[in-house]
Amino acid sequence: MYATNQWLNDYLDPTATAQEQADLMTRAGFPHEGSEPVLHDDVRHDFEMTSNRGDVNCHVGMAREIAALSQRKLILPEVVLHATGDPVSKSITVRNDEPTLCPLYTARIITGVKVGPSPEWLAKRLEARGDIPRNNLVDATNFVLFELGQPTHVFDLDKLEGSKVIIRKAKKNEAFLPIGEAATSVKLTTDDLVIADAKRAVAMAGVKGGAETAVTESTTNILIEAATFDPIAVRNTSRRHNIASDSSYRFERGVPAATIEFAADRLTQLILQVAGGTLLEGLIAEGQPIVAPPTATMRCQRCRHVIGVDISDQEMCDSLERLGFAPQLNDGVIAVTAPIHRLDVLCEIDLIEEVARMHGLDKIPVTETIALRPASPVSRESGRTAVHNALVGMDFLEIITHTLVPRDAGTPFLSDGTMLMEVEDERAKSASALRPSMIPSLLRVRSTNQDAGVNNLRLFESGSIFWRDRKQHHERQCLSILFDMTDPDRGPRELRGVIDHLAHTLLGAAGQVEIRPLDQPEKKVPYLKPASTVLIDGQEIGHLGVLDTQLTKKLWGIEIPLLAAELELPRLYDRFPPVDQVVALPSFPAIERDISAIVLEKTSWQQINEAITKLNLADLEAVDFVEVFRGKPITNGSKSVTIRLRFRANDRTLTHNEIEPLAQQATEVLQSQLKAEIRAGS
Repeated sequence: MYATNQWLNDYLDPTATAQEQADLMTRAGFPHEGSEPVLHDDVRHDFEMTSNRGDVNCHVGMAREIAALSQRKLILPEVVLHATGDPVSKSITVRNDEPTLCPLYTARIITGVKVGPSPEWLAKRLEARGDIPRNNLVDATNFVLFELGQPTHVFDLDKLEGSKVIIRKAKKNEAFLPIGEAATSVKLTTDDLVIADAKRAVAMAGVKGGAETAVTESTTNILIEAATFDPIAVRNTSRRHNIASDSSYRFERGVPAATIEFAADRLTQLILQVAGGTLLEGLIAEGQPIVAPPTATMRCQRCRHVIGVDISDQEMCDSLERLGFAPQLNDGVIAVTAPIHRLDVLCEIDLIEEVARMHGLDKIPVTETIALRPASPVSRESGRTAVHNALVGMDFLEIITHTLVPRDAGTPFLSDGTMLMEVEDERAKSASALRPSMIPSLLRVRSTNQDAGVNNLRLFESGSIFWRDRKQHHERQCLSILFDMTDPDRGPRELRGVIDHLAHTLLGAAGQVEIRPLDQPEKKVPYLKPASTVLIDGQEIGHLGVLDTQLTKKLWGIEIPLLAAELELPRLYDRFPPVDQVVALPSFPAIERDISAIVLEKTSWQQINEAITKLNLADLEAVDFVEVFRGKPITNGSKSVTIRLRFRANDRTLTHNEIEPLAQQATEVLQSQLKAEIRAGS
């Protein structure tokens, strides 16, 4: 924010040197960025402003801070108006259709003005600040903007169609031509707030006035607008159309409705002074009732504890009094009512900050050392680290990608009834959708490495995925895995082994992994063909399978088959570390029997395992998968699966004669339930 030495001194008694102003503003928490001599023997300062202190973005606001810190007197401009014209309501009507977005809109009218150059004193102030004088009307609005921080606008009254001012939302694709050299027409959206007359939008509320109703040399009758607008609405409109102004900068930081009337009176007085004319009687104000200033309390002892300085209760009251807070001290508690220009003071810590600023931030002691106590490990973070370390140990590379993906890359990864979440930002045109899966991000990285000649790559990423339905949007934490399938028989088993290892890392040996093939994968997981559901300890945790090669070739140019899994494994991180159970080693040896059974290709290991387990065979310790074989002499559509049964008794060594009937029962159940043909048993 630029400010000049002489302009600041207009409101200070006694005046301050340029160096004093720079030092005091820095003490107040607004660092001095630099100064330079300018015209008329003045000095221009550059101060850094905080986003929560919109009240200091003007000369009076800065002078108020300087006066409070240096025991000077703040001198506000005196405003006296004499209206001699007809009632303003005879010349204009104002309708506020959006009081939430425009809490207060005021209008005054002056007739018979004469547009021309500004007087020397006015031009001098603006030139020293770095602005170019235009004419007496425009310069007066700029003067009040930089003096009081209140953006205003002056319309040519005779150009307002229907003698109406309407605060409303813009119509879809409504045309608007902003004021300014080389300005081009823009198409408004229904989210934009505008000031309109009976036929069209004449100003982009809080952002920019319109060229069609701007004052010119021939203007004689004017309408003076002074209002406040919702900061978020102003910011969104400004960013949406890439139009910014000194007005939008201040509205985005908050302009209190309670300060509008004084600023409007000040501007009206200046215009009458520099351009003449007749002020019509009264003003029109439309909006919501002005909200009472906020109140807050501060415990004096709490203030001393936070600041670390022994400041007396009375000194705290004096500091807040100088800032206009009207403090009341009662039994060690200070109650205040915030001044109307302060929107940032809402609670006790805000008041403590004010006391610290007035005492002097440079006087608060700084402790050179800080006592730290290491926090206990968080299960969730420890679980995440353990899973990532396990994947790295299996030759996977962790990647971190952007959450935005191109729309065509995200759409194939949506499930039925879901939609993409998209962002409205010019910078995100090429990748405008939040990813509904991390697999598109993994595929992009795989494609880049393929182009660089890298093969047999294993990738994983942990992060958020997003989607929406007709009711709300959703976000979920997932872990995604992708690697090349170099062997069609080995690859799926290897992926299953990876998931088994991760489950056991999190949950210990007791963690149970179940893989259930989906009968109709195209309806549930369209990008995996085939696809299976992953369950860990009975919870559905995600899906795995072979990526659709047509999809990966079309969008990423990848022709090799790829295996992928997307798992909501973070849901289990809180269960880390696993509880280890110590058991005695077996006292007696086991006896194993292998069974090779020819079954249909569609028969899953899960079906085989369940068929045998449900027999509850005596002394059966485990049912293990050994291998699968496809090829001659086994016909197409079938496969040979080798199963190993392990028997062990706790009190004796079993004999082969004891387990033969048990193994035979397992063989028979495979034959009866799964139509298996037994090749061999040993």
